[in-house]
Amino acid sequence: MKNRLVLLILFVAACAVICSSVLLALDPQTGHGKPEPPMAGVHWAKGNAPGAGVGRGGKSPNLTWHGGPIMQTTEVTAIFWGPSWTEGSTKVTGMDSFYAGIKNTKYATTSDEYYDSLGNPTDAINYHGHLIDNSAASGGNQTGPILTEVCKMISSPVENGYYPVYVDFLRGNAGFCAWHSYSTCGGIPVQFAFFFNLDGDAGCDPQDSKTGHPQGLAAIASVSGHEISEARSDPRLNAWFDSSGDENSDKCAWAFGSESVLFSNGTSWKIQGNWSNSAYNSTTRGYLNRSGQKGCIDGGKYN
Repeated sequence: MKNRLVLLILFVAACAVICSSVLLALDPQTGHGKPEPPMAGVHWAKGNAPGAGVGRGGKSPNLTWHGGPIMQTTEVTAIFWGPSWTEGSTKVTGMDSFYAGIKNTKYATTSDEYYDSLGNPTDAINYHGHLIDNSAASGGNQTGPILTEVCKMISSPVENGYYPVYVDFLRGNAGFCAWHSYSTCGGIPVQFAFFFNLDGDAGCDPQDSKTGHPQGLAAIASVSGHEISEARSDPRLNAWFDSSGDENSDKCAWAFGSESVLFSNGTSWKIQGNWSNSAYNSTTRGYLNRSGQKGCIDGGKYN
């Protein structure tokens, strides 16, 4: 009897640990919560559904620092994975333009107030171009295949490297548009992110009618802004987030202040803003997020 009781206690404890690790994502098509596979060390960009980007508590909405590092300088190399990607295609050249143009922009400075243990803020973003792997892509619901692809493609990873991986398959019924995470390649810490093909995907569509970008490109660019902003201010998920665990882009998800934001290379993008503690504490800056809190800035009309 005692042995059975001990086993029951151990089972309940194990279940509590496992169940607590299951992440709940909103289905962008229905707005209903559904469990995603347990993925430790992942932060999701949820779709444009009721509840996405809505605060979950009555405490101060501001981000606080939890002791982890930020990315002072971010070295970006994009990876396009799947047999459909070709050099010169609209999305490949479009995302090259996105990452090349984000440096030294007012949009980039929306993350610059967040600092590390020495008080150093986030700063430069340097783009090193893209790599194409035409083997069949996989993953998305697990970090393992995406990390493996990054380590395969990046021969000399750097600690402040950020490696967004774009696959050529559709999101299907997954309850998220993208995510960012971190791990190591050959002992070197790396930050990486995952993005679906979002062609015709209403749940992850910024509804861009101003910039002239095709819908699929506008959609991956929109969530790319979300992920790189979070990777800069919370690269290892232990730096800047609020009392609910939301990072700077989460707090302004699917809340667009400007119809388009101008980048340094003359391109324009419809892109959500990022949360600014400074703007929230001010009476003259920022725009409302979907919780009605005025603290979002986007580098365009609202900054």
